Amino acid sequence: MAATPVRPLRRSAPRLAITCGDPAGVGPEIVAGWALAHPRALSRVCLIGPQAWLDGLDGRCNAQLLAVGEAKFRAVPGRPTVAGARVALAAMEVAAQGCVAGDFDTVVTGPVSKEWLAKVSPGFVGQTEFFAARWGGEPTMAFAGGKLRMALATWHVPLKTVSRELTPERLERAVRRVDWLCRAEGIERPRIAVCGINPHAGEHGLLGDEEERWMRPLLRRLRRSVPGVSEPLPGDTVFVRALKGEFDATVAAYHDQGLAPLKAVDFDRSVNITLGLPHIRTSPRPRHRLRYRRNGPGRGWQLWRPCVWPAADARAGTARCCGLGAAPPGPVLRPRFPERREIISTTATGRAG
Repeated sequence: MAATPVRPLRRSAPRLAITCGDPAGVGPEIVAGWALAHPRALSRVCLIGPQAWLDGLDGRCNAQLLAVGEAKFRAVPGRPTVAGARVALAAMEVAAQGCVAGDFDTVVTGPVSKEWLAKVSPGFVGQTEFFAARWGGEPTMAFAGGKLRMALATWHVPLKTVSRELTPERLERAVRRVDWLCRAEGIERPRIAVCGINPHAGEHGLLGDEEERWMRPLLRRLRRSVPGVSEPLPGDTVFVRALKGEFDATVAAYHDQGLAPLKAVDFDRSVNITLGLPHIRTSPRPRHRLRYRRNGPGRGWQLWRPCVWPAADARAGTARCCGLGAAPPGPVLRPRFPERREIISTTATGRAG
């Protein structure tokens, strides 16, 4: 089978590029299951992956198929290789370049292994950083679709460097962008809880001074344009308060402060949305570490739905409106995340970076 060439489509509808992720992981199985469950509804979708995987989809769905890597490559489920990492990287490159060229509007990424990608691309730390490098811009990692709506001020950095990496600029970006995300979902007056970096938000300087020294003054200044933002709050109680309806969104200071509670309550629901870049990118985030064990027939693909829906609602360039200080642009982006009754039975596993 010869891969179908990518052709520009009418700009009246979004064009999605979907990458397979690591071909030895669960990504190809999940994407294929989702595609075969909607075989005639994928005319504006391009699936990107190894030739052998695409051969199994040829004629079974109406998505465009774009092969990357060596034609003779064959993945063995559960056995990651350097060759497979090269395929995953090539799929990401094609998706990123396609957005720049105008062939795609948005990208939905399959799960990859940071460890194996770093072997073929030294310095690789995650797909968020990869697309930021290809497209330009300062990204913010955000999550929505489940019970918690969240943005991270820092993410793929060692814990020992968080106090240095968490700057006023990064915290302000996270606050403004999660405020934008709330408004894009129809919340007119978002209530945003910001976690302090120290235990008990520093206890007024007793357990750390970042909250009093610069976080509190910054948030008070931000309240002029983001009136619903809180003071620095203890991270050990913020999320239960959000679950009880006190807040519409939270901002976590670092990766595990936010992702641990998110995965505890939204393991199969939440979607990673990269904000602040020229194009929209989503992925099934909560099961963060890439799994190489197969799920079995009929299991896993349901997680793809909440990733594709917000991407499908995006338009090229919409993410520019998430820039620092930008006001929500009205109804340009209205993510239609599935209601909980539609995704409550998801059983997918597998996600990284």
